[in-house]
Amino acid sequence: MIYFSFFVLFLVVLLIVLHEISYKLVKTRILRMRKWDLNICCGHSDGGGLNVDIFQHDPGPGNFQKIDDIYSLPFDDKQFEHTLCSHTIEHVDDPEAFFAELRRVSKNVTIVVPPLWDPAAVFNVFEHRHIFLNVRKMFVNELPPYVKLPMAETIQERLGQKIRG
Repeated sequence: MIYFSFFVLFLVVLLIVLHEISYKLVKTRILRMRKWDLNICCGHSDGGGLNVDIFQHDPGPGNFQKIDDIYSLPFDDKQFEHTLCSHTIEHVDDPEAFFAELRRVSKNVTIVVPPLWDPAAVFNVFEHRHIFLNVRKMFVNELPPYVKLPMAETIQERLGQKIRG
């Protein structure tokens, strides 16, 4: 029984470490790769250009604009050179429509999603709607393959979606 307890503790620590590497270290490295002309659904992060979100965060990043609809962005076609969409597309109802809208307003779209090696993020049924079937975290000008996250919609309908895109 003691070995089982240690094994469970090891798995929990491993999940936490993998999530910290994925969400904090790798995401921060991607954010700092360049000045992002548009940082969509930015949360508290500052991409160096225009930071937009459907929520006003406190404190929010600099150069912030609140938007109402991610499927109809208030920007001109190809207005931005480089757009960052980090940890957002897994929350939305229609990833393809959202990605098409990002491609409309930007010449280059970088999508950052939880990789399969971060199961704590991938299987977060309280926030996410989709699982992206990849071990990479970053995709440029491509939408990675995805499937609906089983039971997520039902759980979120009953309990509410913690973070809704």
